[in-house]
Amino acid sequence: MTIETTTTSSASLAATWAALTDVNDWPHWTKSMTSVERLDSGDLRVGSRARVKQPGMPSMIWQVDDLRENEGFSWAATSLGVRVTGHHWLSRNPDGTTHIRLSVEQRGPLAGLVNALTGSRTRRFIDMEAAGLKAASEAYESKAG
Repeated sequence: MTIETTTTSSASLAATWAALTDVNDWPHWTKSMTSVERLDSGDLRVGSRARVKQPGMPSMIWQVDDLRENEGFSWAATSLGVRVTGHHWLSRNPDGTTHIRLSVEQRGPLAGLVNALTGSRTRRFIDMEAAGLKAASEAYESKAG
């Protein structure tokens, strides 16, 4: 089961990447995150881990399993027999704006049940995250510019 959303930010790819990879700051720009705590230091990289708390859900430990500089990253967590993977990908549009593509995959024996119980909340959260990343990257760019 995959849920995906896209949006376009007027910010540059660099500004959007900076906002995206500062995961500790996510609760400041999306109400879909109550708290995010990196469990390591330095730049976000493959193997980086973070404890993420979302409204109405238990905290989960997410680990980055794919990261491409200035393009995006995927991270995954497992809960109740379901592996959840969050994909965050960016690309530069010809006009200098940034295309943002976010998706959440749920896999495992209980994925169908989890989706039935939480699918609409997951859709709301991913839409909130996309809108928040768009606004955060545009604010970052206006401060830098």
